Amino acid sequence: MSGPTGAAPLLQMTLRVEHDIFVVRQRGREVAAAAGLEHQDQVRVATALSEVARDLLRTVGGADVTFIIVHDPAGGGRHLRVDLAPVRPLPDGHYEPQSGAVARLVDMLGVVTEEGDTVVRMSRRVPATAAALTPERLAELHTELGRNAPGSAIDELAAQNAQLIAALDEVRSQRDELAVLNEELAETNRGVMALYNQLTEELEETNRGVVALYAELDEKSAQLRAASESKSRFLANVSHELRAPVTAIMGLGRLLGDSASDPLTAEQARQVGLIRSSASDLLTLVNELLDLAKAESGRLEPTWAEVDLRPLFGQLRGTLRALPTRPDVELVVEEPPAPATLRSDEVLLAQVLRNLLHNGLKFTERGEVRLRAERRGDRWLLAVSDTGPGIPPEQHDRIFEEFYQVPGATRVGGTGLGLPYARRLATLLGGTLELSSEPGRGSTFTVSLPTGGA
Repeated sequence: MSGPTGAAPLLQMTLRVEHDIFVVRQRGREVAAAAGLEHQDQVRVATALSEVARDLLRTVGGADVTFIIVHDPAGGGRHLRVDLAPVRPLPDGHYEPQSGAVARLVDMLGVVTEEGDTVVRMSRRVPATAAALTPERLAELHTELGRNAPGSAIDELAAQNAQLIAALDEVRSQRDELAVLNEELAETNRGVMALYNQLTEELEETNRGVVALYAELDEKSAQLRAASESKSRFLANVSHELRAPVTAIMGLGRLLGDSASDPLTAEQARQVGLIRSSASDLLTLVNELLDLAKAESGRLEPTWAEVDLRPLFGQLRGTLRALPTRPDVELVVEEPPAPATLRSDEVLLAQVLRNLLHNGLKFTERGEVRLRAERRGDRWLLAVSDTGPGIPPEQHDRIFEEFYQVPGATRVGGTGLGLPYARRLATLLGGTLELSSEPGRGSTFTVSLPTGGA
């Protein structure tokens, strides 16, 4: 199927089993986001799609689902259209959603006949402010959506459940020979199904809330904030409790290696060194977790003051040059142009730049790591560039995720928390942290800050 303009489908998938409802909902939200719909409209489309998918799965056994971007030659503008072709004929050729409020979530919901097939069709207008979708961009989105398989916990759980069910069918055919294995598999399957049913109930409850009253999203947002606060408190508490024993381990290691203590054998000295090195790495992780927890919890508040970038850059130049680096890597800190002042928190701003510079020094094997400042209108652009291996475009967003490091990169010390923490601090200071990079051409991290503070 294609739209009036003959556009190729962005994504096609099948709806045959209950798990597909989760996937259809998730992919619907992904396609809506790729098409440029705002967040609330993404939720509306996903909710309406999952409700219609549930109806069709129950009444006619499923459907073939197609996502298309179409241009309306009559009314102008673009629409995200979703066609659900039932696998069996609809009763009386008519479809009425179980919840009448579903139709209010989209611009159009109805049954059409196209090329002799009965299709349940829904559509939502794409905002005029969304980026233009050229044929090249549509082809790119089609490739990305087809390549990116669902990666949520529900998908992994469903895949495991499907494997267990297939194994259970095979075990049933060999019940006499494999009775013990069948019992173990059945027990495991019951546990998986119980968790799967719990997730299903939660999704249905969320859908009913969205369909009945969209304002309930505010309550869900509050619950998400509470969950985030709980996670931050957990990280803060665990980090705080771990800091004391880790510090004690480092202290004991220093005492063991002290010249005033009983001399150690070469092997003992090496093992004590490994203990101290591991404890130091763990203390770094604990400190980064604690910093990240403070930033997430909102307890980290900037102390606003006039900050002169010249002494700040001089301090960074002096402290980072004292760190051990590769001999083929040069640290260059350019003098910022005068007047080099802005309203910010000097300590937090220094942490952001220090994290970026330290990250560049870790991953650059030869060449330079450079810090420079540029004034553009009412904003300062602070850029940290390096001549490292570069980062593929598909990894640009993921490197700002906690504990993530680019696959295939040179393995060096680190926890994957520095960049997420730096971006949170930049946001806290009223600015942004953006990345420009490609493989073989190095990377540039740019912090954009208002001159007058947030």
